[in-house]
Amino acid sequence: MKQLKFIAPLAFCILIFHSCGKKGCTDPSANNFNADADKYDGSCTYDPISPKLIFKFKFDPNQERLDNFGNLAGVPAGHAAQTPRFNLMGAHYIELADKNDIPAYSAEEIYKGVTTTQGGSSAIDFDSAAYAGDDEVFYTIDLDNISPGTYKYLRISLSYQNYDIDFQSNGFNLQGTIASFVGANTYVRSYKVKDETINVNANKLQGYWAFETDFQGVPTIEGQAPAGATTVPNPIASSSAIPAGSCLVTGIFENDFVITGEETEDVEILCSISINNSFEWKDPDGNGIYNPTEGDTVVDMGVRGLIPIVQ
Repeated sequence: MKQLKFIAPLAFCILIFHSCGKKGCTDPSANNFNADADKYDGSCTYDPISPKLIFKFKFDPNQERLDNFGNLAGVPAGHAAQTPRFNLMGAHYIELADKNDIPAYSAEEIYKGVTTTQGGSSAIDFDSAAYAGDDEVFYTIDLDNISPGTYKYLRISLSYQNYDIDFQSNGFNLQGTIASFVGANTYVRSYKVKDETINVNANKLQGYWAFETDFQGVPTIEGQAPAGATTVPNPIASSSAIPAGSCLVTGIFENDFVITGEETEDVEILCSISINNSFEWKDPDGNGIYNPTEGDTVVDMGVRGLIPIVQ
């Protein structure tokens, strides 16, 4: 983790402030990512006095299943899908918008993760994004760092997913783990699917994934879903489209989210993510079971909706 530089002596800082955090938690390098556990621990460096805006993930298997335009969506003919059991999700960018026609990545910026050109073109730095599991904090910022206003939309650029799925091989019903990269372009040094670490040291486009299982005889599989096939729900697409390949998911607040600038208590936003049949594959034999060793092809790993809930 990047070390903070203090002007005042440490003892004075502890005595006066009880903490030497950097106000705002806007430096992505302050986020604590445990590379061994592949998990952002939810902590952040910030002013301990100012009230906070806290973001948490909630993975909902029963939330409506939406398409790219926010419409209800079923599973296409010839495909099958299942609801995965989420372990972890990563986010690279957060913004709040007060109108439905503000261009993507141009609203009130709350968080922007580190990018790198180490792999060639500019890409999300996998090791520096914000990660969290179900009902866990993935980002925190001082409320006084956000412009007062009435916000109607929350947008989160998702970058990574890790979850368990059911599959079948050689007549056995088994379980495996999927690691999938849903950001437009991500520079990956290495990552752990479940137990196996895969070394990459390159950029990977949206839709890159790997699959691991403990079952003997089924190797770890890497794949690439078709370009543009990752679902990214955006119910205001007609007035504010997202760039091709982006995973900037848009959610509408049920009631306008108001920041007055006079808040005295923390505010929490629960980012409820629909994972309803979010893992989808081509199912040639029509049995509705994922058979990775028998020709079933993954086509979509996108989430199926975002509902921001102010707690």
